Amino acid sequence: MMQHDQAVPPGSGSYPAATGIYTVDPVHSSIGFSVRHAMISNVRGRFDRFEGLLKLDGSDPSRSEAYVSVQTDSLDTGIQERDAHLRGPDFFDSATFPLMVFRSTGIVPLGDDEFRLTGALRIKDVELPLDIDVVFGGAGEDAYGQHRVGFEGTATLRRSDWGLAWNTPLATGGVLVSDKVTLALDISAIRVDRDPAA
Repeated sequence: MMQHDQAVPPGSGSYPAATGIYTVDPVHSSIGFSVRHAMISNVRGRFDRFEGLLKLDGSDPSRSEAYVSVQTDSLDTGIQERDAHLRGPDFFDSATFPLMVFRSTGIVPLGDDEFRLTGALRIKDVELPLDIDVVFGGAGEDAYGQHRVGFEGTATLRRSDWGLAWNTPLATGGVLVSDKVTLALDISAIRVDRDPAA
C-alpha cells in the first residue's frame, strides 16, 4: 500500500511533513505587482513566465532556501503600449537583462505561520537586499497524488534603487509613477524530492 503524506494545515505550527525539494508550479502560482499611477490610483500587473526552487526543512524552517527567476519580458499590465515601455531601456531593458532573480539568504520564523524571507533581488545589473514577508498556506497531496506546498508573500521596494528610475512630473504636482512598488506572490510548489539535503 502506498504511504501518503500527512497534510499540514495552516495554523498547525508544525512542518516536518512539508520537508523536501519543490519546484514552483507556474500554472497555479502568480507573481504580481502594483504601483501608484498619477498619484491617485494603482496600476497592477504580473509576470507570466517564471520558475523557482524551494528547499524546505520543516523541522528547522530557518534552514530552508528559495530561488526564483522571472522573465522580465513576460510583464503584463493589460495595455500593450505601457508593457512595451516597461520592457524597454527606461525600465527593465528586457532585451539586455532577460531575467530578474531572487535568491534567499535566510528565513526568520515570526510565529503564526508567518516568516520573513531575507535575500537578494537582482534586477538588470543591480543586486540588493530584499525582505519578503511570507505566510504558510498549507501542504498536502493534490488530486493527482502530487505533494504540494503553498505560500503567500508580500514585499515593498523602491524601483529607483535598482535603476528603474524613469518618471515624468505632473502639472498638478507629484510624478506619474510612484517609486514605491508592492510585490505580491502566491506560490504553489510540487515536491520532487523528499530529502532537503539532496
